[in-house]
Amino acid sequence: MTSQILRKLLDDLVAGRATVDEAMQRLEGFPVALCRQDGAVVGRLDTQRAVRHGFPEVILAQGKRLDHLIAIVERALSQTETPLLITRLTRKRIAHLHSRFPSLQQAPGTGCLYRAAAVVDEPVGLIGVLCAGTSDIPVAEEAALVARLMGARVETHYDAGVAGLHRLLAAGELLRTARVFVVVAGMEGAMPSVVGGLVDKPVIAVPTSTGYGVAFGGVSALLGMLNSCASNVTVVNIDNGFGAGYVAGLINRL
Repeated sequence: MTSQILRKLLDDLVAGRATVDEAMQRLEGFPVALCRQDGAVVGRLDTQRAVRHGFPEVILAQGKRLDHLIAIVERALSQTETPLLITRLTRKRIAHLHSRFPSLQQAPGTGCLYRAAAVVDEPVGLIGVLCAGTSDIPVAEEAALVARLMGARVETHYDAGVAGLHRLLAAGELLRTARVFVVVAGMEGAMPSVVGGLVDKPVIAVPTSTGYGVAFGGVSALLGMLNSCASNVTVVNIDNGFGAGYVAGLINRL
């Protein structure tokens, strides 16, 4: 249930285009829809999330039993007019869910499946998603997907890290025109500081677990970004492309 869908329902009710019984039927499962597996409640879907936040609840697949995940996805898909995003899926689970729910689309290069909104408005604003190395692309693509599902226009510029700084300068037009940036990097995590020094817009830094030796699974990049000397840089957690894309999408609406 989104604000637009709820408003239309209320307008139809006031105008006599819908009966109270029809409205009650459409509001079934609002604000919380129970997800059941073999009679037991395995999830409580927050169907009011889109009204409060502007985007529906996102399903994190990681750590969930497959049968529980299926029950939750099936209940979420019953909200027929709203978008749906499922993150942190393995290749095996992507194949299983895609065969069971063919309406879901796969986002190449990510561990995500999604369904776009029934009515998609023209993308607004501009979010620049950049990453330092090719190994960082999956996290960057997750951020780009989330931002697009939130209605943003997104442009990407990949493999432009500080080891070859001239590659970043090729994104000159994007650096001048984007309203917010998501910058993804592993290793020492220096790229967000460089971008932050070039632009006067918010920069959301995403450390990745890419790196050799004492990179500590992305902790080195995380600490480097947290200590950025660029005042417009803020940081999300390691490999959290979803969180970065979501916040960028909210900023882009302002």
